[in-house]
Parts: sequence; C-alpha cells; structure tokens
Amino acid sequence: MQAQKYILENALSFETKHIFECGQCFRWDEQKDGSYTGIVKNNVINVKKVDNSVVFEGLGADNLQELVIDYFDLNRDYEKIKKELSKIDKYLANSIEYGSGIRILNQDLWETIISFIISANNNIPRIKGIINRISQKYGDEIEWKGIKYYTFPTVENLAKATVEDLRNLGLGFRDIRVFKTTHKILENQVDLEKLHEEDTQKVREKLLTLDGVGPKVADCILLFSTLKRFDVFPIDVWVRRVMNELYIKNEDETKVNKKDIEKLAKEKYGNLEGIAQQYLFYWKRDTA
Repeated sequence: MQAQKYILENALSFETKHIFECGQCFRWDEQKDGSYTGIVKNNVINVKKVDNSVVFEGLGADNLQELVIDYFDLNRDYEKIKKELSKIDKYLANSIEYGSGIRILNQDLWETIISFIISANNNIPRIKGIINRISQKYGDEIEWKGIKYYTFPTVENLAKATVEDLRNLGLGFRDIRVFKTTHKILENQVDLEKLHEEDTQKVREKLLTLDGVGPKVADCILLFSTLKRFDVFPIDVWVRRVMNELYIKNEDETKVNKKDIEKLAKEKYGNLEGIAQQYLFYWKRDTA
C-alpha cells in the first residue's frame, strides 16, 4: 500500500457530482469540501475538481494514474460523444448540457453484479449502507488519514456468508438472491471473464440466469461495469417517465410498454443509447 497523487490537467467532461450522483455507483461519498471519497478495488481514492483540473489522491495497491485512467474511462472522447448525441434532438441536447460532466465508470464486474442485485426495489442510502456492511464484514480494511475503509469482498470471501448472515446485514428479500448468485459464480456456472468476450445479447442472457438479475439489473451491469456495453438502455421509473413525457406521451405512464421504450431508444440513439440514458436519467431525476 502506498499513498499517491495524480492530477489530471485541463479535464473535459468530468464533474464529480455528475459522475457520482447519476445512479451508476454506490461506494462514493461526498466530503465537506465537495470532493468525493470512494473505494476502487484495493484502493481508497479522493477525487476533487479544482478549476479545470481533477486531483486524485489516495492509498492503495495499484498505480493510481493507471487506475483512474481506466476506472474513469479517461481515454474515451466524451466531448465527441456529446456532440454526436446533441444533434439528435433538443431534449437530449438539454439533458447533455445539464449533466455534461458524466462519465460511465469501468467498475469491477463482480462488485457491480452484487451491487445492482442489492439495488432492486431499494433506495441509494440503504443500498450504500448494505454494501458498506458487507464490505466491513467480508472485505479487507484500509486505513487512510485516520479513517477505516473496506474493500468489496472477493467471491470466495462473500461465499462464507450464510443466508442468515446476509439477512442480518439488512439485505431483506435479497439475501437468498445474493447467496445463490455468489455460489453460482464461485462454482463457475457463469464465467465472468468470458463474458467480456461475447456479444451483448449473449452476455445479457447469461446474466439473467443469476438470481436477482432481471432485465433492468442486467442492463445496468452491462453498462456500468467493465463489460462496457453502450447498446443497452436500462429502464426504471425515471427513464420510463422521461421517455413518455418527451416522446411517447401516454396519459398513464405506468402503461407504457418497456419494449416500446427500448425500440424507441435503439432507433433514436443507436449504439450510444446507454450513454443517452444516463444524461436523460440524471436530468429527469435531479430536476424532479
């Protein structure tokens, strides 16, 4: 473990609030100075925007510069993506302007699977609390600047938890789902490494065999993890609402068919639909 610092100069398309508050991650917390501190793999990182630069500082096992370039997808040209998407219509252009600093993170696939199973019918503070308790009990401790942080547990470590153990950590009905999925992955019934090599539909079908993974959770895993598939469009209440209000205009939004939304998103946004979804979601939820 070593303390490290890396400064990204002239940062484009990078706003901490947009990135960490757009619903894609659960292990980042805002600090009193407006920065965010989180746990990435075996590293604690603090991220602060200072004028046009981003200061990354932390303690961990990995090379900080290499880690943040990968994790924050810094080699992808989001300025180009925003310019392309903004041409589609004024609605998307407005949402992009509102969340202009969003970047889709490359989160660990295993952690993303469990995190989004926990997210089902849940709110963000509670999701964060559950993940923190799981990490505290089954992860490894890292102390930085007098504060203790905990890494997300490995498959092997989380497999030590019984259903009752998970229930006692506050998972509710998700306890058996997390337990079963953990053991399926432990037994290699779903090979996480091979998922990176297959096309989106095949990966989606395999993810849907995991307990607690429905279509929306599968799409979130595809979009927000190292699988990095932009050709998905996760649909929750906010996305259904914004798509209905902007395009479909059904008097009863609850009757809007998800297949119709998916078809519309594919037609309008093409292979960048996942990124378009994040701009629309953040804009609608944050301005509600």
